[in-house]
Amino acid sequence: MAKPKSDPNYKIIAENRRARHDYAIEDDLECGIVLMGSEVKSLRTGKANIAESYAHVDEGELWMVNSYISSYEQARTWGHEERRKRKLLVNKRELARLWSDTQRKGMTVVPLVMYFNHKGQVKLKVGIAKGKKNHDKRADAAEKDWNRQKQRLLKHSD
Repeated sequence: MAKPKSDPNYKIIAENRRARHDYAIEDDLECGIVLMGSEVKSLRTGKANIAESYAHVDEGELWMVNSYISSYEQARTWGHEERRKRKLLVNKRELARLWSDTQRKGMTVVPLVMYFNHKGQVKLKVGIAKGKKNHDKRADAAEKDWNRQKQRLLKHSD
């Protein structure tokens, strides 16, 4: 996800690079996230981690579990819990599709990128994914190596 040159507010906060290695991403979805004020202040400084987190549908709502947003030092008294469950905002149709994919098809909802959009709001891009087996990961690594080698050969032949 490249940074648009015309958007001064657009900024990537946290990225889950491991997700594309461990999962085959079928589809992705942008959703909002319910945050406290101290969490937003902490995100502005870029102190977050979504690498170990996941999302699930619980009682008709989508929740992100195990995401880390560090505490904001100036908000000691009214601060936030660093690893609390955070509600994700999606419409009913998207929520029904996510529930169907996770419950019936055995897929996982994985956070991919947390960022500030062009309006300065925190958004989370989640992927609907299926877990990869070890042989799938090896095949992907071999294909990546072959493409790299092919590019190198084409570059030297010019």
